[in-house]
Amino acid sequence: MANNPGARKAIRKIEARTEVNKARRTRVRTFLRKFQEAVSGGDAAAAKASFVEAQSEVMRAVSKGVVHKNTGSRKVSRLAAQLKKMSAA
Repeated sequence: MANNPGARKAIRKIEARTEVNKARRTRVRTFLRKFQEAVSGGDAAAAKASFVEAQSEVMRAVSKGVVHKNTGSRKVSRLAAQLKKMSAA
């Protein structure tokens, strides 16, 4: 357990940051889910629009430090591959 004021403050900061990061991660997942729904629905225009939003949100999470840079790039790459596959079909 934290025994000095600095350690107690660090715990408070970690808790606050964790809450913010949870909200950001949830937001990213929401956009990814919207993209998946558009792809499964077969609507190319909606899929393209939701891809742009999802890509933007994932990279924003990367810039905020919620997601690692390589993880964000991998996710965006896989979304783009799905979109390309859907457009070709």
